[in-house]
Amino acid sequence: MKVRLIIVSVLFLIGNIGNGQIDAKAKKVLDKVSSKVKSYSGIVGTFTIKSITSKGKNNGTKSGSITLKGQKYILKQGKTEIICDATNIYNFDGARTVTVTPVEESISTLSPQNLLSNFYDKDFSYKLVNTTASYFQIELWPTDKRKNYSKVTVFVDKKKDIITKAKILDKTNNTIEFSLNNLNTSANISDNAFVFNKSKYPSNIEILD
Repeated sequence: MKVRLIIVSVLFLIGNIGNGQIDAKAKKVLDKVSSKVKSYSGIVGTFTIKSITSKGKNNGTKSGSITLKGQKYILKQGKTEIICDATNIYNFDGARTVTVTPVEESISTLSPQNLLSNFYDKDFSYKLVNTTASYFQIELWPTDKRKNYSKVTVFVDKKKDIITKAKILDKTNNTIEFSLNNLNTSANISDNAFVFNKSKYPSNIEILD
């Protein structure tokens, strides 16, 4: 579930420059991403996640769907689901348990709400490391060394000015690689889509808050 939260987070790796080490070229690219993402009425698409060990072994690929509107989002992968209504995060395990967490309690984690605020300004250093005909490659490092990841590499589509791929390197050198696909950035999404409705889940569901 935490990996899927990072998917949304990296899509919104945006903002002004803060206390980290600054690369002017990377700032220019991310500022364009920021401006473009903020202009979208809603985003829907699909994603794939690949887990790679420190020895290069592929532990498999999973896929799911993503829906975003402002600071609200829905992530679905198989039977599991995460709904954020901008106040609470509802995490359904795919069986019979929903865990409810207030958004403010995620302030120390890599979450969409944090990366849409000053969290990004203060907690990352970054640098543009490669440019091709189709994308920019930017590496980001958390300034807080207590984080459980050591580096995030994002790939920004030059034509769309949006992050479509990212690699997250953890402290044990394992990598989570994901891609965003089939993005519709002009989706008309009702706010009701982000309302947690208990009746849509198994009758014996347990809600933990």
